[in-house]
Amino acid sequence: MPASHLSPLLSLPTDADVTSSASSLTSFLAGLPARIDSLPARIAAQTPSRIALIDDFGRMTYGELTHAVSTCATRLREHGVRGGDRVMIVGENGIAYVVLLLAAASLDAWPLLCNARLSPAELRVIRDHAQPRCAIYTVDASPDAAAHARTDAAKVVWTELALGALAVSDVDPASMAEPVQSDPSDQCAALIYTTGTTGAPKGVRLSHRNLMFIAAVSSTLRRVGADDIAYGVLPLSHVYGLTSVCLGTLYAGGTLRLAARFTPEAVLDSLAHDGLTILQGVPAMHARLMAYVATQGATLVAPRLRFVYSGGSPLDAALKARVEAFYGLPIHNGYGLTESSPTVSQTLLDAPREDCSVGPVIPGVAVRIVGLDGKDVTEGDVGELWVHGPNVMLGYYRAPELTAATVTEDGWLRTGDLARRAADGALFLAGRAKELIIHSGFNVYPIEVEQALASHPDVLQVAVLGRPAGADDADDGNEQVVAFVEARPGHEIDVEALAGWAAQRLAPYKRPGQIRVLDALPAASTGKVLKHKLKAML
Repeated sequence: MPASHLSPLLSLPTDADVTSSASSLTSFLAGLPARIDSLPARIAAQTPSRIALIDDFGRMTYGELTHAVSTCATRLREHGVRGGDRVMIVGENGIAYVVLLLAAASLDAWPLLCNARLSPAELRVIRDHAQPRCAIYTVDASPDAAAHARTDAAKVVWTELALGALAVSDVDPASMAEPVQSDPSDQCAALIYTTGTTGAPKGVRLSHRNLMFIAAVSSTLRRVGADDIAYGVLPLSHVYGLTSVCLGTLYAGGTLRLAARFTPEAVLDSLAHDGLTILQGVPAMHARLMAYVATQGATLVAPRLRFVYSGGSPLDAALKARVEAFYGLPIHNGYGLTESSPTVSQTLLDAPREDCSVGPVIPGVAVRIVGLDGKDVTEGDVGELWVHGPNVMLGYYRAPELTAATVTEDGWLRTGDLARRAADGALFLAGRAKELIIHSGFNVYPIEVEQALASHPDVLQVAVLGRPAGADDADDGNEQVVAFVEARPGHEIDVEALAGWAAQRLAPYKRPGQIRVLDALPAASTGKVLKHKLKAML
């Protein structure tokens, strides 16, 4: 293995310790449940009456969840689903979605997880590429899923599964099953198409081991237990919501309170009345909740809340300070990507940070920070972050050349993200490698500019891009720094004042040459800003 940084020893109070020792890692992995679909039965064997899932329509114990997964799997098999088939699940967070994905996985089919809020055109692109055996729509739980089902002419069936009505398409006889792998480390347990923040979506194949490893480690680091109730609003069709929130909670035997969509009112109600102990979200979610409380005269009541987490996109210092004051708790931060299942690093429960680091690398995972020459950079310097460990994907579906360009022969995942590693082992993100802006011969990392602008009290969120200079530009040959900003509710942005604010905090070559105010930045269902849509505006 090349020169690398393997995560330090951490004492994990569950099945085993994950350490930098290969033998200890092997032991830890061997002690984990082999498959994600086995999680409900694992808890039900000891406490079948413990509540596993709650949504707006009801609740389900671990015993009931185990039975529902088994019954649903039988219906899928009777419908013609085979091992290696892709089963397209279109819906929003709810009990039905969890049951369907676990049932499909139990048959060695590949749950193809899709958010019902995608447009028909976006779903068509995914469907044409994945060629699923059939599509299932959670029509009772999601009006958008019902609309897609009507377009697909899917039939409403399976109303007796206590999941609400499900619409199921006929099987596609042209859909070819993929080989079934006997080793769960090689068997695909979820097929997730990326949100397309950089363009066309890619199908990421994640194994049972990929997902189980991250579910176990992230759950352990957060010390999730039977008394915990986690809020599940991050889409299950996104790897963050699937692995860390959903599977991590089920691994620990906790309760997952599912929410189809984020609304401040629903979050406040659940914090006050559902006894939430864990709240995980993206920065924009926390910002919008605080803005709602401030503008609507609402009150935060969260008697059991113990853990607040932000991920999915960068967290700036100003927002971090406001969020911590709002909840009265440290806000934990982390980093990951779909291709790493997703977690690579996160701040530690007993060591919250005052800075905006995404924390140390999680146990069992190694990282390198690599320069353009393919060699590790000097500690503290910025380079591309490479990742190695049980969390690295099986590969992209039907894209072997793209997989080979992303994962090296010895298993290193080239993330495309720029980062630096501090002396204490903490990682700091510097942006996407492809988003690096060259101005006046200097490197401009968009995240630096975004954090400076986001610290202004009128700004809710920011996205910074580079625009290639045209022949008519006075500064020909330089990329121009362009900032798109969205105002906090009830605030207006004075562009000149914001430019002055930036001038006080940024070197001249980093300052935006243009600031454009939008009513709302385009975002995926997770809240992540879709920069490729902003780039099209340039």
